[in-house]
Amino acid sequence: MSLHGPDYERRLVWRHFLGLMFEWACRLTTFLSLGILAVLLFSIGRQAIGWLDWGFLVRSNSYEPREAGIMAGLMGSLWLILLTAIMSVPLGVGAAVYLEEYAKPTRMTKFIQLNISNLAGVPSIVYGILGFTVFVRMFGLRDRPEEFILDLWFTEIRFFLPLGRIVLSGACTLTLLSLPVVIISAQEALRSVPASLRHASLALGATKWQTVRHQVLPAALPGILTGVILSLSRAIGETAPLAVLGAAAQLSFAPGRIESVGDAIQNPSKMLQAPFDQFTAIPLQIYGWINDPKPVFEHVAAAGIVVLLVVLMLLNGAAIFIRQRFQKKIRW
Repeated sequence: MSLHGPDYERRLVWRHFLGLMFEWACRLTTFLSLGILAVLLFSIGRQAIGWLDWGFLVRSNSYEPREAGIMAGLMGSLWLILLTAIMSVPLGVGAAVYLEEYAKPTRMTKFIQLNISNLAGVPSIVYGILGFTVFVRMFGLRDRPEEFILDLWFTEIRFFLPLGRIVLSGACTLTLLSLPVVIISAQEALRSVPASLRHASLALGATKWQTVRHQVLPAALPGILTGVILSLSRAIGETAPLAVLGAAAQLSFAPGRIESVGDAIQNPSKMLQAPFDQFTAIPLQIYGWINDPKPVFEHVAAAGIVVLLVVLMLLNGAAIFIRQRFQKKIRW
């Protein structure tokens, strides 16, 4: 077929037309998604006007709509995310480093990798059932919890086994939920590091651990941190695992009975006791307010949704900032 024949020209025009149609289809779906998001945000923001103020952030929950606050849920969510990050980041990044840098491609390694990929797609409510069975009921072997006392030089910490419906149980459950995502994202970040960087480090006499610590991990850090923060953003918005766990939908106190920052500084024992205290979270409080028979609580729920969106935006913004900051320092 001639490159300048009428049939070729017709095909060329048709291909350009298809490309243009695909471009406009992508634009349409993008603007349609943004439009739907804008309508939802406008609707929620309109309901939250007049209800979202500083008092809403610092007050505890109440049966009166005008007196209801989100302080207990906000503090509970912050404790959950803090403990989840402490547990999931070292385990997830360590597992990713082992699988990518040290493990040989055996059948066992491939089997582990396959299970990690499958666990990343498991519904969150399944993790809630697992957390309730393991951390709250301890396989149902104990009818009465056993109390343990950790005696420190300035205070004592009381906790029970099984753990029960406390902050630590929720954090362990969210850790199980976040771990597969953290491992997979960390593996992808490690794979993006060129092999020549490893070879050059080893050729200069560095050990395997020195190469991973001083060359590979710093280069992969933006991708690792982005994946970690995005997985924590998912965890902070989860409701089903915490509801199955038996966490309170409405609670009038923060974990550790901490009433303010000054109270936490003056009584450090409350900070240590907080992981072993009952808790609620922002999604649970929103769920409880929406199901309240009083229609006015819809405005309180809208204010809680705005607070949750702001927290998620701060986490995602932190992920973008960290990625941009560390990418500027990478020089291959």
